[in-house]
Amino acid sequence: MTHDYAYQRRETFDTFRESKGVKLPERAVIDYAFFAEIEAADFAGLEKALQAKGFRTQRLDDETLIASIGPIPVTADDIWKYEELATRIAVGFDFYPDGWELDT
Repeated sequence: MTHDYAYQRRETFDTFRESKGVKLPERAVIDYAFFAEIEAADFAGLEKALQAKGFRTQRLDDETLIASIGPIPVTADDIWKYEELATRIAVGFDFYPDGWELDT
């Protein structure tokens, strides 16, 4: 599966530009959502690989995995750093990203 990391990065940075004036915490746990691209997705393999990089994981259902990190600084650069890391791992297991949110 090919993935457009430049587009994904722009979306993250756009989110911060659009949130001007919104009070954000200095640090937070960030949850990144990933969806299985194929029916027989390797959830266990993905979880093990993400956990080896410091993420906590939670399988929500037959299609969705949440990878959490932090608390980390709530900046576009820091969120993107971990988003890219988790996405590169997830894409290798046939999962695709579906955004992130602050875990409050």
